[in-house]
Amino acid sequence: MTEPTLYETLAAVLAKEFLNGEVGFTGLLTGKAAAMFGTAIPIVAMELARRTHAPDLTLLLAGCYHNPDFSQLEAMPDSEHDAVLRDLSTEAQTYDYPGQWALKRGDISFGFSSAVQVDAVGNINSVCIGSYDKPKVRLVGPILQPEHMTLFRREYIMMPHHDRRNFVEKVDFISGVGFPGGEAGRKSLGLAWGGPALVLTPKCVFDFDRVAGRIRVRSIHEGVGHDELRDATGFDLGDLSGVPTTPRPSDDELTIIRREIDPRRILFSPT
Repeated sequence: MTEPTLYETLAAVLAKEFLNGEVGFTGLLTGKAAAMFGTAIPIVAMELARRTHAPDLTLLLAGCYHNPDFSQLEAMPDSEHDAVLRDLSTEAQTYDYPGQWALKRGDISFGFSSAVQVDAVGNINSVCIGSYDKPKVRLVGPILQPEHMTLFRREYIMMPHHDRRNFVEKVDFISGVGFPGGEAGRKSLGLAWGGPALVLTPKCVFDFDRVAGRIRVRSIHEGVGHDELRDATGFDLGDLSGVPTTPRPSDDELTIIRREIDPRRILFSPT
């Protein structure tokens, strides 16, 4: 078996987080890097979970396609309303979003967000860099991040880039709320559940001390040094001496990804 890629490794890490019977929501992001981290890796992770330990997991694509058959794809569509996606075989399609699941009841188990900034308490920003009234850069906007970070039971933040400008002590604008003040802080905002569970990047995996409301490094990817990680991060990472290496996918997991889920490399395209 050849060496696992970063994308395969992150998909295997995510797959182990999902439980049988859960409902996972992902959209169809555009742009090569964002689409890989925000769409392709989550799809492969959910399919891997369905083929291993969570056969009753529901992959809810764009809120209306239930467990699509991705093996029929010739290429990834670039729109959630693309006819290719509309005509894909699924277990079900719904006209409304998200069908029989109620967001305010917490029916969606988990979702995925990408952003330009993540801060030390897990807030995310995809609205602006600089002040809101006079921004240096106006970004794409919140795109359902407020709902993902408050109404879903948990959220996985998928960051295609890991630089100091992405991982900051405090975001310039909060488009999705993390753990300001920890779990008590979320409760004071009227939020009974939810928030970011993991942040996955090309260099490491973060999780959270939910009581303290602080991000922490859960694992560091193979080949990434402590100094490299600190230099690329704009907040204090603490003591990294006991942080393990991100686990590789097993040979069985790689076989499932390469031969069953993505045999034609549509999702994990090399180009």
